Amino acid sequence: MTKETTPPPPEQQTTREPPSLPTSPLAKRPKPNTTEDQSKMTNSTPVTSISQPLPPLLIKKLNEGGRAPTRGSAFAAGYDVYAAKETVIPARGKALVDTGIAIAVPEGTYGRIAPRSGLAAKHFIDTGAGVIDADYRGEVKVLLFNHSEVDFPVKAGDRVAQLIIERIYTPEVMVVEELEESVRGAGGFGSTGTN
Repeated sequence: MTKETTPPPPEQQTTREPPSLPTSPLAKRPKPNTTEDQSKMTNSTPVTSISQPLPPLLIKKLNEGGRAPTRGSAFAAGYDVYAAKETVIPARGKALVDTGIAIAVPEGTYGRIAPRSGLAAKHFIDTGAGVIDADYRGEVKVLLFNHSEVDFPVKAGDRVAQLIIERIYTPEVMVVEELEESVRGAGGFGSTGTN
């Protein structure tokens, strides 16, 4: 007498796809879509939506050479700033470069003039004195330092720096007798290590 046996069911294989990564740093997150999900939220403070329009950066051209700053890519942190006229940055020296523009930054921000990586890496050109206050309405000038042994010519229309708009916090100044202790204390100028 033979006993009929049924073959065991084939093992079920499940394949899992790796989680997809967002295609950009600004990818949208899923929103809660039910009242139940929303009722679980405990913080009732409204959050400003990222899609809310930002106040504009206002640019005034002061002469024919003035050119509005531009962004090199969709996620560039800064705006390229252009020279309005020819200038020479002497070897181991410095010079102010005219941009031919004045700006008004949004309230609660300031403009920071930062170096362009290409100029720094290829020609040893750096920027200095880069703070543009929100109430400054004069011409934006870029102080360039030339750390090389040869003069560096700047032509009208060259990108000489980048303008980064940064939020600013200006608390009230309060003079006190003592400051709260910290782990680091008063150590500075290399006190945290030599590497």
